[in-house]
Amino acid sequence: MKSCSQCRQDNRDDARFCHQCGGAFALESQETAAAEPDPVPLAQTDADLLRSFIGPNADRYLETFKKFTGPAGPKFALTWHWPAFVFEPFLWFLYRKMYVYALIYAIGPAMAFYMTQDLSADIIWRIIAGASANYIYFWHAKEQLAKIKSERSMGTESRQKLLGELGGVQPYVVWVGVGLLVLKISLVIAMFKEGPPDGPKGPPAKPHPASVTSV
Repeated sequence: MKSCSQCRQDNRDDARFCHQCGGAFALESQETAAAEPDPVPLAQTDADLLRSFIGPNADRYLETFKKFTGPAGPKFALTWHWPAFVFEPFLWFLYRKMYVYALIYAIGPAMAFYMTQDLSADIIWRIIAGASANYIYFWHAKEQLAKIKSERSMGTESRQKLLGELGGVQPYVVWVGVGLLVLKISLVIAMFKEGPPDGPKGPPAKPHPASVTSV
């Protein structure tokens, strides 16, 4: 039973109006609801968290990630990632906020090309990136989500903020990539002009007149 605030008459709990004076209970219900904060809804499944963490192309990655999960736990499966192969691999890792791998793929191919002066070294690094990028990203997302899920006292707003900081993409990388691609092309052209580190540079030397013998 609930009492009317105007006439103090008892009414049923589900009554919207007082049966004696006609006073409305709806306003009181709204004030009570406004005074009590709503419970903070959190993501219910790992798929929801992964979708928020990945951001763009989340459904495609979730479908690929299924290949890395078996009855006994995580497992490696050969997949192919075209963006990591076609574009600069280190830019894709940077785009997805995997900074350690971005550094590896920035230094490794450059050093390999400088030492061998062979463009096939860059192709090999790209093949490795294309074949392993999905699996590396799977473990990266798995580790980052474990950190997020460990913060059990975190509300929706704080969790979404952390998901945005650790996951998603960095759009500015596209413009950085354009600048670095121009720089890389310039370096490659300069290396070809200089020739191999131990090779001859410049035009061949003319024979000394003293070394020419008369017949």
